Parts: sequence; C-alpha cells; structure tokens
Amino acid sequence: MIEELLPDTVVAVETYGDDETAPLYPEEAAVVARAADKRRREFAAVRSCARRAMEKLGVPPQPVLPGARGAPRWPTGLAGSMTHCDGYRAAALVRAADLASLGIDAEPHEPLPDGVLACTSLPAEADRLRGLAGQRPDIHWDRLLFSAKESVYKAWFPLTGKWLDFTEADIELFAHPGERLGGGFSAELLVPGPTVGGRRLGRFEGRWTVRRGLVATAVVVPHA
Repeated sequence: MIEELLPDTVVAVETYGDDETAPLYPEEAAVVARAADKRRREFAAVRSCARRAMEKLGVPPQPVLPGARGAPRWPTGLAGSMTHCDGYRAAALVRAADLASLGIDAEPHEPLPDGVLACTSLPAEADRLRGLAGQRPDIHWDRLLFSAKESVYKAWFPLTGKWLDFTEADIELFAHPGERLGGGFSAELLVPGPTVGGRRLGRFEGRWTVRRGLVATAVVVPHA
C-alpha cells in the first residue's frame, strides 16, 4: 500500500500484524523496557520492517533508535520514515543520494475524534474538506488531512531539526482522475522552508490512498 505512493528508488516494507518473534537490539529494547506490551510490539514490528528494507538496499541490518522528538536515526547514507497504527506497520527507506527526505503515515480510515480537526486544520482547509465530502462522502477527508500533515512533518523534520505545527502548512487534497480511492496533495509551507541543494523550498508534494480500512499518505522531497 505504501510502496505504490513512492518512487521506484524507495524500498517499502509493510505488515498487517505484529511479528511476535521480531527481535530487538539491546539498545532498542532499553528504549521500551518500561513501555506497555502493545507499544513494545509496535516498536519491534516496525523496526523489523525497517531492517528488511535495509537488506533490500544492501545495507546490513542495524538498530534504529529514536533521536530528537522521536524521529528515527537512520544509518549513514539512508533516509527514511516509519509509521504504525492498529493492524498496520510500515517502513520506507531510500539512499540519501536519491532523495533529500521522505515521510509516510497510515491511519485508520475513520473520522477523527471530536475536536481534533479544529485543533489541527486551518479555516481554508476545513472549507475545502466540506467541499470534498460533498463530492466523495465515502472518504473520511478529515482523517486523510491529518495523515497528510503527519507525512509532511516527517519529511520536514530531518531537513530542519525543527517542529512544524499543524497550522504551519496549508494542505490541499485532490483525487486523481480515474483513481477511485487515491490521489495527491500539495502542502504550502507557511513558515520558511528547508534549503535543499541551495534552494529554499516553499511546498511539499504528496500522494494518498485508501485501502483495507486504512488511509496512507507519503511525501517525498527530491534533491534540487
């Protein structure tokens, strides 16, 4: 599901359940030593996906430890992103020479809890969602917007090392002609964007899909 949203240079591995035997390196196990069992299983399963992606890229499997703000610290020469939600885990990796950054996110395809949309969207975004809901009531556009913002942040943070608030990117979602449950989105950055290859970025581009009770989004940032 995630792989179809990404360019061919990216390797994605996903699973629709937890591997009860997924091992952790000692330093990873220390991170979740006091976490609830559900959190430990998620942590291990998504890292198992990441290590399988490393192998596909010819990189020896190694620990993936959380860094600043919980962002994964990837081996030198790689860029990547991970996501997990109930019933789904995925990791996407690419050689840093091929992409500057990427972000992926998956969410259950259901409405956001009450009050969340108001806290995470701009008035213009909420207006557009109402229009989209009138055209395609089968899609939970509020959840899709939330997921797109998560993917934007995951692509933003490795390039800046800074927080990006939900209201600091204006996202416009659209459906691709001929795709019943898929499309794209653009994210206009409302704060100074990262500099990639000597060029200041003001916008990120992404894609989305809805499948198997999930919504998935992905953002890639090419080199200038």
